[in-house]
This record gives sequence, C-alpha cells and structure tokens, in this order.
Amino acid sequence: MSFQDLNLIEPILRALKTEGYTTPTPIQAKSIPIILKQRDLLGCAQTGTGKTAAFSIPILQLLYQDKQQHKEQKTIKTLILTPTRELAIQIDESIAAYGRHTGLKHLVIFGGVSQNPQTDALKRGVDILVATPGRLLDLMNQGFIRLDHLKILVLDEADRMLDMGFVHDVKKIIAKVPKQRQTLFFSATMPPEIQQLADTILYKPEKVEVAPVSSTADTIQQTVYFVGKEDKRGLLHHLLKDKSIATVLVFTRTKHGADKVVKDLSKAGITAEAIHGNKSQNARQRALTNFKNRTTRVLVATDIAARGIDIDDLTHVINYEIPNIPETYVHRIGRTGRAGASGIAFSFCDEEEKEFLKDIHKLIAKTIPVEEEHPFPMKQLTQQERILKDLKNNPHHKSGKPAPRNQSAQRNPNANKAGGNRNWRRSRNKS
Repeated sequence: MSFQDLNLIEPILRALKTEGYTTPTPIQAKSIPIILKQRDLLGCAQTGTGKTAAFSIPILQLLYQDKQQHKEQKTIKTLILTPTRELAIQIDESIAAYGRHTGLKHLVIFGGVSQNPQTDALKRGVDILVATPGRLLDLMNQGFIRLDHLKILVLDEADRMLDMGFVHDVKKIIAKVPKQRQTLFFSATMPPEIQQLADTILYKPEKVEVAPVSSTADTIQQTVYFVGKEDKRGLLHHLLKDKSIATVLVFTRTKHGADKVVKDLSKAGITAEAIHGNKSQNARQRALTNFKNRTTRVLVATDIAARGIDIDDLTHVINYEIPNIPETYVHRIGRTGRAGASGIAFSFCDEEEKEFLKDIHKLIAKTIPVEEEHPFPMKQLTQQERILKDLKNNPHHKSGKPAPRNQSAQRNPNANKAGGNRNWRRSRNKS
C-alpha cells in the first residue's frame, strides 16, 4: 500500500513526497481512512509507530476541504492535547511539514515561556492548536482561547497525561468543547482509568490496535548487563569507546541522576547534555537540537522529559537505571527502532533492580538476553552478605519490609517535635 491508495489530496501527497514518505505504517494505513470518514477513533499503539502522521494527515485534509467550501474563519477548528512540551513541539513541526501546501494556520502553546508570542498568534487566527493542558487552561481562563467552534479533538499519549496528573485538567477542557465533534484518542497503554476516560468522551469509536499492549518492537535488539551500582559509570564509558555508537539516549530515574551522568561523561571528554523538568524550556530545546544535529553525542533524560522525543536514525538507547514501572521500559526503548527501523537497547541492572527486571520480563513476555563478557561483572553476594545488606538497609527488619515506626510517634506525630521544643525551653531557662 502507498499513500496514494489512501485517497489523500494532492497538496498533502506532495508534502509527503518531499518528506520521503512512500509507504504508510500499519497505524497510518488503518487510522487515516477512519478519520477521513469523520468517525471517532480509539488508537492503542506503542510509541514509534507513526501515530502523529496517522492523525495529522487526515485532519489537515478534512480542514483543507472544509476551507475550500466555506469562508475562512479565525476560529480554532482542531485541538491536539499532549502531555509534554517536547511532544507538542514535534507534533507542530509535523503539521508544518505535512500541511505546507494547505495554507492552514497552526500554533503550539506550552508553559515555561512567555505567553505573549502565543497570544499574538492566537489573535491573528489559528486553525490547528497543539497544546499542553496547563498553558491551555491558563489562556482559556484569561479569555484568549475559545473552543466553541472546535470540530476535532485529539488526545495524544493519554496514559502519560494520566501519569503526570493532567486528567482533571483534561476533563475541564473537554467540558468546554462542543459535544458535536470528532474525537481521536491515542494511548500506548490502556489501563482501566484510561479506558474509562475514553468511554466518556468517544462516540461509537472504531478501535485501532497495531501491536499488543506494552510489547517491544521486534526490530530492537535488547541486552541486559548485570553490574554493580558503583560500576555503572565505568560500564557506560566502556561502551561509549565504541565509535559506531554515534548518538545514544541514556535514561535515569531522577533529575539529579541525569545531571550526575552528564558531569561524569563531560569529565571523560564525552559531549553530553541532560534534559529534565528542572531545565528551562530554552535549555531543553537547545539540548534536543544539539543532539539531533549530532553536536552532542549523549542525551541523558528522565522519563517524563523524554516522552515524545522523536529523533531520526537513533540507533542506541541505554537504561542506566532500570525503571521501576515496567511499561516505562517499553516507552524508553521505543525511542529507537522507530517506524520499522532497527535499534539497540542496553540496560544496566544492579542487585537492587533485579525485581524490576523480572517485572519487565513478565510484561513483555520475553527474557532479555544477558551480556556476560564485559569488564564490570556484578559481584555475586553470598547468603551472609545478602543478610548483612538487608540489615544495613532495614536495621529493624530482616525480611526487607520497612521497619516499624516509633509507636509513640505513630500515635502522636508531633510527639518528638513537642519534646524537642520542651527540651529547648528547659535549656533556655537554665541559661
């Protein structure tokens, strides 16, 4: 199948040809005809399957055709909600590419930057608005945005919006849009809360599922390295001696951890930058641009900041720390091996992360191969060493369960604080 087979209009086909698109991905081939029929759609697909084009292309066609029939109005006709600034920017860039010959106006808005350029663009008129929930609600409350004439609503990465606590904001926004609309709902995973949200906002949707929920792409070669926590830095430096790894996306669980990895790599003469929530929007975009341009070899990211990063020809992902949520592993390694390309994912697993790895194996229904030939093999603890380690981590409890809190403190949380205040008063009176 080619894009010509999907009954797309000439201006969009011309843009796709410029982008080098010839064959639609499975989700594009299934979704585009449904959206063009103006049906609601529930799309369940893992990251990297081409979701953005799957909804952007038909939306551009519907709005273009409507524009030909009716006088242009300065109203928002499509709203695309997405959880992160990075993903919002990339969706807007995709719309610019696919819609370059349509004359449709689009805008991306997000927090962390001045709202003035965004409000100025809104006043000039926008057909397609891409937004994160927080800034959108803010501008709606200020009266800069009205959604009365909205025709198409898109919720992208709905599961991540739930994880980030945006579900209440999303519901507030949905309450402000017309009930007569077309709704497109995309999520990489479909937990009960997401299914419930979908059920409340979709009308007789057609469902598109292009891969089993929470599966990893077969095109990604996965490997796990068992390594002591203190040796992870050395193992990362060892792997990066391989010059064939031109660029690599490294994941940590925390912002502090990301900054520490960047500091260690920079000391070793390896160009690296971090991208996480504590970075300003300009710093995050600069780091992303440098990575895409291959000025920076290593981009170190936390999970929320990295969701939606779409980098052409990214060959390697490294889990410097194993995620404690197994679905996160799928999202992480999905940054490579995108749209049918091959990719490589390395994971560093220390003693404390073995349980996380078991959860991942259970979720993806496969065992990740182990690479044993490396300079930093994990030391196997004896039973006595394991018990001593458990005691060190949980001095009051051998089973590994959290130690019980002080009973008096449990009955009265302010007991210790109050006692401290009394002692301070007594010492003050003595002096």
